[in-house]
Amino acid sequence: MYTLNETHDPALRSWVASANDAGADFTIQNLPFAAFRRKGSAEAFRGGVAIGDQIVDLAAVAQAGLFSGAAAEAAQAGAEERLNTLMGLGQPAWSALRLALSRGLRAGSEQQSALQACLVPQQDAEYSVPARIGDYTDFYTSVYHATNIGAQFRPDNPLLPNYKWIPIGYHGRASSVNVSGTDFRRPQGQTRPSEGSSTPNFGASQRLDIELELGIFIGCGNAQGEPIAMADATQHVFGLCLLNDWSARDIQPWEYQPLGPFLSKNFATTISPWVVTMEALAPYRTAFTRPEADPQPLPYLDTPTLWTQGAVDVQLEVLVQTQQMRDAGQAPESLITTNYRHAYWTIEQMVTHHTVNGCNLQPGDLFGSGTLSGPTLDQAGALIELTTGGKNPVTLANGESRTWLLDGDSIVLRGWCQKDGAARIGFGECEATILPARQG
Repeated sequence: MYTLNETHDPALRSWVASANDAGADFTIQNLPFAAFRRKGSAEAFRGGVAIGDQIVDLAAVAQAGLFSGAAAEAAQAGAEERLNTLMGLGQPAWSALRLALSRGLRAGSEQQSALQACLVPQQDAEYSVPARIGDYTDFYTSVYHATNIGAQFRPDNPLLPNYKWIPIGYHGRASSVNVSGTDFRRPQGQTRPSEGSSTPNFGASQRLDIELELGIFIGCGNAQGEPIAMADATQHVFGLCLLNDWSARDIQPWEYQPLGPFLSKNFATTISPWVVTMEALAPYRTAFTRPEADPQPLPYLDTPTLWTQGAVDVQLEVLVQTQQMRDAGQAPESLITTNYRHAYWTIEQMVTHHTVNGCNLQPGDLFGSGTLSGPTLDQAGALIELTTGGKNPVTLANGESRTWLLDGDSIVLRGWCQKDGAARIGFGECEATILPARQG
């Protein structure tokens, strides 16, 4: 686990004035990473770090030779088209670059003039997926989500017997992970035969849903055959982003047995451009709890720090903006709020379990946390829960209702950390709009 240091000091202020605004996501205590270029340009993508409403261009920083030692090496790695090389350098390099940027961006820094020349306004930028994602694994870490979904299909036995013993996951499709702002067509596929028929239906999904998740980017990996121990797992995680794992709920029931989701999940996954580092999240690590009556983690999934700071206090929100709202100039409306601290399995447990059989992770691999639902239904991280399988539509402020998503609906995810005695840090937004299914 990371310990608090000078970069976390809530009293720090930046010479980038917007970083000091009340409610700002990208404060000087945050400094998240993305891959960007100037909007509409033919420039190469390169790494950048958010500060207020600006981006520190790591390619410009490296070219100017502003840092030395491990920080300079990390800045040079961050100047590449994707962040994989930087992710692979490991925690000492990440921390050195974070410290150098923090010192250079503080009010009164002697490097202000030099770093000002390396800034690009966020409003002038466009983004790509932060890393080349070699593999994507989606987990199922919310016991509330698992129980709510299980109750719809197995009312007498919602949770399968393995759930409280093992972090459940499956391998997803990395090629269709898109950065925020990338709209996508409604998926098509087979669905169950209609009553009285033996032939499945084919067409556009009519039960398109969201899944509110966090994405977990792996930093330095491990050799095949060499598991990552719980005590070391944090050092293998670069950071977190927002993730929406869109789901076609009518395609899934027909295809998921015996091997699990396929076309119902692989058509689109949207992630936010900004990756908040584990070091930035250190003030928001909090106690992990399990009900006393539940099985306790097996020894390989347990450490003393699990119980003192295994969870992460990240507040999460889902907003919707329908086409009608957009035409009327209405802002997105809040639909769901919850918190990552409710997860039943932690980041470190996911990493350790993923590798306990000798599986080798690589820099830039992505985990999905699974749908993050809280203990009450208004904290459900998916419409299938919020509407109880489509039985109870949600009514919006303008009178529209939603059971499932319609064409033209935009979904926005937001995430932030905030508490007394620590600086607020945020994740920005993760947004995409559903386009009509392809015709013909």
